Amino acid sequence: MKDLNTRLAAAIRAVPDFPKPGILFRDITPVLEDPTLSNDCVHGFKDALAHLNVDAIAGIESRGFLFGMPLALAFEVPFVTVRKKGKLPWRTVSYTYDLEYGSAEVEMHVDSVKPGMRVLVHDDLLATGGTAVAAAELIQKQGGIVAGFSFLIELEFLNGVERLEPYNAEIIRLISY
Repeated sequence: MKDLNTRLAAAIRAVPDFPKPGILFRDITPVLEDPTLSNDCVHGFKDALAHLNVDAIAGIESRGFLFGMPLALAFEVPFVTVRKKGKLPWRTVSYTYDLEYGSAEVEMHVDSVKPGMRVLVHDDLLATGGTAVAAAELIQKQGGIVAGFSFLIELEFLNGVERLEPYNAEIIRLISY
């Protein structure tokens, strides 16, 4: 088996000027269309995170669900959804955070994280880190412990890691640009 990082680099498509001019979008669709590579990503995450002894995986809507749920199944732990405000059907806890122009709000169910649970935050992409920080704050609001963060892709030039450092949690990424 070729190195996972090399295989991801070959599969992830760079799409210039999407969704607007000047943006180089990293398209993971080819990864999702390759069941062997997708499975190897789940195993890559599992191997890198096994020592964290997590009690749950919190996936960020919506692309954090793609590998977050299979990872939760691999660890045999609950999968917690972090969704945009108004998308969850029951009582929620929410967190509002600032964007470049405006703000956003994410939520999770009030009973998703129990005090003392060690929770891994997962998303497909680490850019500025704002949404991952919001997910971490939701976990802490419920008495949980942020055990780590995992991402398929990190965009290093946006320095998102710096925003995650205050959580003293391990940060795993399968590929960085």
